[in-house]
Amino acid sequence: MASILRQIVAGPRQKHPEAGLDLCYVTDNIIATSGPSSTYPQRAYRNPTDALVKFLDYKHGVNWAIWEFRAEGTGYPDSEVHGRIRHYPWPDHHPPPFALVPNIVASMRDWLKGPEAPKGRVVVVHCKAGKGRSGTAACSYLISEEGWTVEDALLRFTTKRMRLGFGAGVSIPSQLRWIRYVDRWTKHQKKYVERRVEIHEIHTWGLREGVKVAIEGYIDEGRTIKTFHIYRKHERINVDANTQATFEPLSAIEKPLEKSKSVPDELSKKVTIESTEKPPLPPRTNHTGSEEGGAAVIFRASHPIVLPTSDVNIDFERRNRAAYGWTMVTSVAHVWFNAFFEGDGPENNGNAAINGVFKIEWDALDGIKGSARKGTKAFDQLAVVWRLVEDEKEPHLPHLITEPKLGEPVPEMKAADWKDPSDSNIAVLGKDLGLRTESPASADVSKASSLRSATLSPLGTDTSIVNVTGHQPEKDDRT
Repeated sequence: MASILRQIVAGPRQKHPEAGLDLCYVTDNIIATSGPSSTYPQRAYRNPTDALVKFLDYKHGVNWAIWEFRAEGTGYPDSEVHGRIRHYPWPDHHPPPFALVPNIVASMRDWLKGPEAPKGRVVVVHCKAGKGRSGTAACSYLISEEGWTVEDALLRFTTKRMRLGFGAGVSIPSQLRWIRYVDRWTKHQKKYVERRVEIHEIHTWGLREGVKVAIEGYIDEGRTIKTFHIYRKHERINVDANTQATFEPLSAIEKPLEKSKSVPDELSKKVTIESTEKPPLPPRTNHTGSEEGGAAVIFRASHPIVLPTSDVNIDFERRNRAAYGWTMVTSVAHVWFNAFFEGDGPENNGNAAINGVFKIEWDALDGIKGSARKGTKAFDQLAVVWRLVEDEKEPHLPHLITEPKLGEPVPEMKAADWKDPSDSNIAVLGKDLGLRTESPASADVSKASSLRSATLSPLGTDTSIVNVTGHQPEKDDRT
């Protein structure tokens, strides 16, 4: 029975013919596997940890080590894999904080190619399914350390990990964007500069009624996603309907790629943010919070929205009113980008633009729980106006992150609680479509999902929110 359950859960992924486990050899020295488990009921339908260790010991002796990426917890203690494990966790269905990438690939390189490394060593990568996060890490290594092209690395991972006709190994758009970032990072001296980012405005075209827009970013070394802001009605600026016929989406915003001249190569001096011109804005009519569908809308926060790193996530959810105190969630999507790369930092010796515009269409966004499914269209196109920030009262020097050299110590992240993962908790990490209870606290967020006469709680929070490890919004203002 357990074997049948494992086959069902493995689904489209390749099964190793000898081991009978959900794993594959991406290359001779990189193994990708789904996350093993030492606890019930998970071990009944996932790779049992002891079975995986037995196979690895038999095939590779002491010459194997695990790289795990599960912010939700591994499902087994380090001792059960002989302590040969490296922890670089981040949440499921998302790209890694880019600051992790140099350490991930350097630690893999050191294990395989270090001065004391014997021949025949293998790296074992796993997340939950051994697909998105594992594929992102494996492809990043092949590109940055083995000289593979993006296309060849992605194709190899797909052909080895997936059954024929069951889609790509790495399929989430933001993870694919990160792999292309890795390629650019590799081609330009492997310099990455971490900076705080302010989201100045969000421009949307064809915005439908009842869409909630939130700004998110990483905290806790990337183990947690925090919601830094949810736009309220008074922060929406509706474009004059009379101008929409001649207003071409996205073309009205020119990307201002002004380089910061104060960033030296060694980044030893404090960076001063230069004043920049705002991109041209469409004509405005009001700040009343009207949410007519199909509109061109500018979201401008009433206070600065500053993220602690260059990794930015824009999250969307659309709700329509249903009967008897319920609302229907009809759209869920998000998109990650990194301001250093969108500001052409690699191509300019680490001197990224101090501001810019990230543009994307609805169909190119990430879907629900790593799928392409997003529900009904919430808008047509999106442009995020961002800029790098510097607070004189709280100086934050740009942090130059380079890949540790061979033999140098490589930082490792703190592991999540291995006992924590359960499929019931993991399932709610990502939002989904369907009915939800209507919350008075969301009245100021979206008219389509609110009670017009309701009053916000003192914190302005949504009382229908559930806490979930790995996705921690500010003040739990989450749905």
